[in-house]
Amino acid sequence: MTSNLDAVLDAVGPRLRALRAQRNLTLGEVSAASGVSVSTLSRLESGQRRPNLELLLPIAQLYGVPLDDLVGAPPTGDPRVHLRPITHHGMTAIPLTRRPGGLQAYKMVLAGDARGTEPELQVHEGYEWLYILDGSLRLVLADNDFVLGPGEAAEFDTRTPHWFASADGKPVELISLFGQQGERMHVRARPKRL
Repeated sequence: MTSNLDAVLDAVGPRLRALRAQRNLTLGEVSAASGVSVSTLSRLESGQRRPNLELLLPIAQLYGVPLDDLVGAPPTGDPRVHLRPITHHGMTAIPLTRRPGGLQAYKMVLAGDARGTEPELQVHEGYEWLYILDGSLRLVLADNDFVLGPGEAAEFDTRTPHWFASADGKPVELISLFGQQGERMHVRARPKRL
């Protein structure tokens, strides 16, 4: 294990030198921008000084590279995020966001078994935006009853009594953006009119 660690640390110096050369920077310029002294940088690049986080972090930030690139960290395996679907009352929601709070995105698949059921309107805090990918969605907002198809969207304050399900007994796929605290989705780009 020690020989592997030594090999990794020995390779840091040449990587630092190569990054500096690619950017056409002098040791003085790197020192001024990173706060690491010229002599320390020189010893790091030549392998006379062992690197540590306190030295590598400002250098990685200056070069705009991950710390893993400086130390030649091995790949960690599959980098994809595997989100777990949530299934509830014939609806499967796949979270598309990982951060807590703020606007949350979901891909939802509604089973086609709600046709003919009486809507049970619900109310809760938040704001929701729905975009239909496939199928027909029946959306009831207070006294309004809508049927949305692929490419159509709806947005509403979830304090408005609402309910949605398949409109025709077939599955519906949609994207939902939901803001628990009332955050709204904003569209800022519009196509030019011909």
